[in-house]
Amino acid sequence: MTYVADEKQYTSMPYRRSGKSGLVLPAISFGLWHNFGDINPLETQRELLTKAFDRGVTHFDLANNYGPPIGSAEENFGKIMKKDFKPYRDELIIATKAGYTMWPGPYGDWGSKKSLVASLEQSLKRMGLDYVDIFYSHRPDPETPMEETMGALDLLVRQGKALYIGLSRYSVEQTKEALAILKRLGTPCLIHQSNYSLFNREIEDGLLDLLEEQGVGSIVFRPLDQGILTNRYLKGIPTDSRAASGSKFLNVDAVLNEKIEKVRLLSRLAENRGQSMAQMALSWVLRQGKVTSAIIGASKVSQLVDNVTAVQNLAFTADELGCIEDVLRG
Repeated sequence: MTYVADEKQYTSMPYRRSGKSGLVLPAISFGLWHNFGDINPLETQRELLTKAFDRGVTHFDLANNYGPPIGSAEENFGKIMKKDFKPYRDELIIATKAGYTMWPGPYGDWGSKKSLVASLEQSLKRMGLDYVDIFYSHRPDPETPMEETMGALDLLVRQGKALYIGLSRYSVEQTKEALAILKRLGTPCLIHQSNYSLFNREIEDGLLDLLEEQGVGSIVFRPLDQGILTNRYLKGIPTDSRAASGSKFLNVDAVLNEKIEKVRLLSRLAENRGQSMAQMALSWVLRQGKVTSAIIGASKVSQLVDNVTAVQNLAFTADELGCIEDVLRG
């Protein structure tokens, strides 16, 4: 059946300008990190992506190594792009990244010009695209000069293979250096991607202020701390959860700790706000306006819809914020 987007898709999602650029992004973006590899049915992936777009989520976040296996998320997205999203290409912001191990040998990793240029070529072929909207350096390279990595990003924009460039996981000092180089090259950085949630607030220590000062957008991943900041684990470890799956990114030991008790307390506040725990955690990340967009992941449409609905209530009272701080410090 041919997919036709919901005609009301742009009525409920707020869009935020990315720094001082001309580009706006949806407050909620959709990430294809874990649930879009070959281990999951393509029809389920299609349902998630089309439902997200119907809800005004115009930004899809990928990376060359997303799967599993690596590369399969881009391949599957390419199939859905061809089948469903081709008429809507100009309504989509598609991002990918390079910088983690992708192929054997010395050129399939990190941030050399050789690696980044080859990687984007491969990503474009996997997705069946002429260009991506945003291409990221996925992580800083301790061995390659920053000038080379930033020069490669600049080159790819000038070649028309990416419209904008971004940085991911760069520290405050690394970001300062990278932004200065990019400014000299004449291809400014659009956006910075980092980890941010109620349980991980490292970017509040200077990075958010730097990005705001430099006119760079901020997009955050793991705003739900891989599902911990939901009601999912309050009654134990569900057999179909990531924590029970043996994932190296989230295991039972990481879940069974003091975080769960804090989530119990926070979920009561969320209920008083008329939100789920996940919705409140997303609202909190987006509350100040310094974060351009928060990336969510989902394996079920019900999770996706619940998360996207967070945009309906992004305001917090001083008492609510004080209560959250008390719980986090406890």
